[in-house]
This record gives sequence, structure tokens and C-alpha cells, in this order.
Amino acid sequence: MNNEAIAICLPSFNRNRQRFKNNLVENTVLGKASCRLFHRRRNMLLLFIFCSFLSSITVIQNAPIPLEMVDMTYTFDETTLYWPTQKKFELVVIENGTQEEGYWLQMEEYFSGIHVGTHMDAPCHFAKGRWSVDQIPLSHLTAPAAVIDITKKAEEDRDALVQVDDFEKWEMMSGQSLDGTIIMIRSGWGKRWNDKEAFIGTPDNDTTKFHYPGISKEAAQWLMDNRNVYGVGTDTLSLDNGPSQELMAHRIILDKNVYGLENVANMDMLPIYGATLYVMPMKIGNASGAPTRIIAVFPKILFTKDGTTATERSLREIIIFNK
Repeated sequence: MNNEAIAICLPSFNRNRQRFKNNLVENTVLGKASCRLFHRRRNMLLLFIFCSFLSSITVIQNAPIPLEMVDMTYTFDETTLYWPTQKKFELVVIENGTQEEGYWLQMEEYFSGIHVGTHMDAPCHFAKGRWSVDQIPLSHLTAPAAVIDITKKAEEDRDALVQVDDFEKWEMMSGQSLDGTIIMIRSGWGKRWNDKEAFIGTPDNDTTKFHYPGISKEAAQWLMDNRNVYGVGTDTLSLDNGPSQELMAHRIILDKNVYGLENVANMDMLPIYGATLYVMPMKIGNASGAPTRIIAVFPKILFTKDGTTATERSLREIIIFNK
């Protein structure tokens, strides 16, 4: 190739080389931009997936758990059992019909002792200067239930007593402390409620003939010395067992500003732990007790690992499902 041809070709070559460089730079810039766009979109997608995952967790956490609600109060009526020194519950109808003006009116009066039916024993019932019903803090009226089951013991001995080892066994089985709970003594006596003689041990009101389970002096003392509980309830007529004349369980427990709950219904429907109790006594000023509505709430149990009920096994071993 002669010099003239080379001179003609060089400008064209230089222009093409510059165009190639420009294209390379442009493509590189576009490539980087495309990469940035890709990474941005990928990150947005990952962020969306992550947020969706967190949202699903929140939905699961906030999903309502079906709850069982148990009424633990016997209906107050003419069949209500009562401590012999108390006035029997009586409902007197005042109005029950259509009035002259054309509207319906139903109205009653009731007469009753305080320590009848499902009721609270306020600490002042057996301890001078302790809380009356209206003085008990609200924080003590809502708490976890600790169900101490002595049903088998009571089947063999109707005067059976809760002992210290019954409390210790509950803590060992549940893995929980009794601190901050309301203790419920389950003896199986609720099934006798509609039969006065079966429930108190005699057809008359002679307290020396009473027979039903209760709490021993030693167990009451250990509980008050070693644990901080709010209340102690039982499905029998009294915290003390039937033959007791000194009523030491009452005296020891109530002296620590711990209230009692007596004639508690449907105790057999509670798990040994996992339920929350709502204790609602009538707020009577300066009173030693009051009729009381008690409600227990706990997650519905579908089944357990071995087919047993919640009352027989620790809730740690129970599988909870939505129905």
C-alpha cells in the first residue's frame, strides 16, 4: 500500500477506533447501570420477601387462640348449701308480671348469710386487723391457678388432708413455682354438691359430724412460710377438713392476708396449671366474706400425647391446636 492510500485510510481508522472506544465506554456505563438496576430490583424483591415473612410471623403470633371459659360458681337458690350458723339463701319475689301501665316488671329481694354457696373468706374472717372483702387489692383477684389434685386420696379417706408434699409434687410436675398463684384444692367433692349428706357427711347441721377433705395445719404453715400466694380455694365446705374443730388452716392462711374460696364449682374442668382465675366477690364494706363469681380461662385442649386429659398431665406435655 502506498503512502497516499495509507494517508487516506488512517483518518477512517482513527474515527472507527474512537467510535469503538466510545461504544465500549457507553456499553460499559450501560452495563454498570444495568447491573445497578438488577441489584436494586433484586434487593427490593428480597426486601419484599423478608417483609412478607415478618408479616406472616406477626399474623401467626396475633392469631386468636381459642379459649375455654369455666364458671366456677354454683347458682344461688333454695338448694344452696351453707355453713350451719349462717342464714340460708332465700329469694323473695316482689314483682313478676305486667304492670297497669303495660310494661313488664320482675323484681326480687334476697336474704342470705355471707358464708354460703360459692363465697370468699376475707382475711379478717379469722385474723383481726386483716383485709376485709372490699380491701383486697385487685391485683390479688386475677392470677394463675395452681390446682392441687387430691382426688385419689379423698376417695380412700373422706377426711383426707393436703400435706406439704402435695404442694412440692405440684411444683415438680409443673415446673412452676406456687408464688403468685391462687391455689385450688381439688378433692372431687363437687360431684356431691346436690346431696347435702354426701357433701358434708351428715343430714343435719351438727358440725361435730362433718366429714370432708381439707388442708393440714402443717401444709398451711409451710405454704405461708415459703410461698407468696394470693388465695386458697377448695371444692368443699371449708379450708379445714370436716372433723377439724380448731380450724387451723383458716387461722394460719387468713392471718397472712391470703383469702379463702369455698364451695368452688367445676374444679374437675381445670388443668393443673395454665388457667387464669378471675375472682369477683361482691364488694361489701368491712365484710368478712361475700358471695363470689369465679371464672377460669385457659387455652382449649384438643388432645395430649398419650390421650390423657389436661387434669391428669402437666400442660408442658399437652399439644394445643386450633379446632
